[in-house]
Amino acid sequence: MAGLAQSGSNPDVELLYDINGLAKDAPRWFDRGMEFVGEFGLLLAMVLLVVWCWWTVRRRDGMSGEEAAGSVAALVWAPLAAGVAVLVNVPIRGFVERPRPFLQHEGLEVLVSGKTDFSFVSDHATIAMALGVGLFVAHRTFGLVGIGLALVEGFCRVYMGVHYPTDVVGGFALGTAVALLLSPPAMALLTPVTKAVERSPRVGWLIRRRSLVEGREALIPGARKEATGAAEERDLAA
Repeated sequence: MAGLAQSGSNPDVELLYDINGLAKDAPRWFDRGMEFVGEFGLLLAMVLLVVWCWWTVRRRDGMSGEEAAGSVAALVWAPLAAGVAVLVNVPIRGFVERPRPFLQHEGLEVLVSGKTDFSFVSDHATIAMALGVGLFVAHRTFGLVGIGLALVEGFCRVYMGVHYPTDVVGGFALGTAVALLLSPPAMALLTPVTKAVERSPRVGWLIRRRSLVEGREALIPGARKEATGAAEERDLAA
């Protein structure tokens, strides 16, 4: 694959130059912004999106505990899928051994220095797409937003001159495959855990809204007061 990338007639290389060429014509401040967004910003946005989705899918009035536990379990799987996908990528990178594009081609505008590892597949693209697809399993609206952010992440990696387009496509495929193919066994393992957490009086708020937790806990003390009051009335009557 690295040999194919050296050919100037390769569409992969041509698209690399076309996208990275935008960095040469852009203002310096814009390139600095793209560097931050592509390296850290979009992944941080994905994390915040996961937190926002968790805040939304927790159990609320009219929602069953089964639904809430399943939604939160799917949401927990999203970052776990990203981690598993990165681990799967380790042997893939070692097997393919594709050098970074700026080591093979001249004239690229490289926005991030110090990249000495192999290029295929892109870890950033893999993580972003695994999170996006994992979010889609938990909540379609948030998932579509996450997938959109993953696509932007892939574009940024090529724009920055640190990945070929096929590195990004490979990362998208890997993240999607891990998030979808391992989702059924992951849900089978995680859903009982989230159900147990939902029943806990201390950490149940992770699955259901705090108002529901407080309402559930208030039932027992109220019942005790009622029972105590009835007992006192019987004593007085006696």
